[in-house]
Amino acid sequence: MKLQVVVRFVFTIAIFATAIFTGKKLWDRYMDSPWTRDAKVRADVVNVAADVSGLVDRVAVKDNQLVHKGDLLFVIDRERYALALSQAKARLSASRAQMGMKQQEAERRARVDVAVVSVENRENARSQADAAEAACQEAAVAVETAELNLKRTEVRSPVDGYIANLNVHRGDFASAGAAKLAIVDKNSFWVYGYFEETKIRLLHVGAPVEIRLLASDRPLKGHVESLARGISDHDNPVGRELLSDVNPIFNWVRLAQRVPVRIAIDNVPKSVQLVAGTTCTVIAKPRPSPPYRQATM
Repeated sequence: MKLQVVVRFVFTIAIFATAIFTGKKLWDRYMDSPWTRDAKVRADVVNVAADVSGLVDRVAVKDNQLVHKGDLLFVIDRERYALALSQAKARLSASRAQMGMKQQEAERRARVDVAVVSVENRENARSQADAAEAACQEAAVAVETAELNLKRTEVRSPVDGYIANLNVHRGDFASAGAAKLAIVDKNSFWVYGYFEETKIRLLHVGAPVEIRLLASDRPLKGHVESLARGISDHDNPVGRELLSDVNPIFNWVRLAQRVPVRIAIDNVPKSVQLVAGTTCTVIAKPRPSPPYRQATM
């Protein structure tokens, strides 16, 4: 009977000790491991706008379509810009004719004896010839500008990516510089992990990282690319007099701030589809933690 009591006591103590040991290990892992569930997949988004204004004559893409660099997106009505090019070419022809006439006049006066044509008239003729040449060059630039505007009526994709927020239709008026659609660059996906400030000391640039997408059960490999060096202080805004507006209320529960850490994705399997804005978990391999020293007052 005493042996059974002893066995039960030892068994209970062993279970209790195992629970304490396991709990401590889990707590240490939670507190000292650089990981976060607060991470987002990000990508470079290119806002595409027409370089010239006009009515949209044709839309060549659909929403969420994959496009490649140089693919046609939409076309601005070309008729107005074709007429502008013809007008610029006509002005160039007139300027060339005017330049030729002024140059010939200046050459004739240069060959005539000084007794017939004064030096002042010669200089005036030469100046008029130079001005005509400058006007001809200006007309040539106007032709090049008109050709460029006509070429820019075709809006093409600047990157390889996916069409997003397609907000252009045939018959719409496209203003120069006003974004009409966005393209998510397919070669620019990365991850922003928001780590607690207490875990930043465990991270270092180049550290290997495991990325677990919420939308996929296949983990991705990456590495720490950079760490942010500043975040906003919501408790210290600028007042009306441009002085610090210090919050007089102090919260006794102090929460660790979240610091953005940029994570580069090393490779993406073909079976995994990345979507900017989706959630993921980031687990980084920690570096040895430096000894903690309490600040002296």
